[in-house]
Amino acid sequence: MHTLRWWQKGMVGVSLGVLAFLYVPIVILVIFSFNDSKVTSFPLAGFTLHWYEAFLANGQMLKALWNSLFVALFATLLSVVIGVTAALALDRYDFPGKRLFQNAVLLPLSLPGIVTGIAMLNFYRQIGIPQSLTAVIIGHATALLGVVVSQVMARLAKINRRQFEASADLGATPVETFRRVTLPAIRSSIIGSALLCFTLSFDEIPVTYFLTGREVTLPIYIYSTLRRGITPEINAIGTLIVAASFILIILSVTLLRERKHV
Repeated sequence: MHTLRWWQKGMVGVSLGVLAFLYVPIVILVIFSFNDSKVTSFPLAGFTLHWYEAFLANGQMLKALWNSLFVALFATLLSVVIGVTAALALDRYDFPGKRLFQNAVLLPLSLPGIVTGIAMLNFYRQIGIPQSLTAVIIGHATALLGVVVSQVMARLAKINRRQFEASADLGATPVETFRRVTLPAIRSSIIGSALLCFTLSFDEIPVTYFLTGREVTLPIYIYSTLRRGITPEINAIGTLIVAASFILIILSVTLLRERKHV
């Protein structure tokens, strides 16, 4: 019993150490974004909001931020529309190659981003799609499609099928059944997966790096400026990204969590 307690305490200590290793750098980034010095080192020189003002005055960084928001928004919309449709088809119908289709949809989730990016770059060149934000949107939507499909299918699997039969017996059309029965049941999974897709698309680098042209997204812009060293402006925008990503992830996890009464 005594050995078991020591083992449990050891596991708790290891877990806390891993969490500290992951999150202490983020805390330090936030601290330095308010540091009144261009040098990102301790001791701190004082508190300031100057670096946030400098970020808002940086036209190139704001343009890159807008590009990231633009790409993330339309990639998410495309992923949700196609992903929900694919999930409904996989859930309701049996057709030749169904298992292969499902695996193909989920495959990008298991592939390294650099492999996906190179594959998409080669394919887009063959079909005449130039490197641009449009190519990035298509690439992100393809890579994130599996997120929507997996989450919506998991929710569809838990719906009582008798609800569909009851809706049909009451004279509802398939469209009415989807609007009144299916959609309310999967709404939380759609919103949750959409928030997760938006967050992943906004922060994505490997696929974007290979598909973007002259118009870069914010992660690519930050990556290119790191060659000259970390600047306080990057700390400021990094803090804002961390805060926004944290909020979106919390919302997505909350919406994807299975409710007790379902």
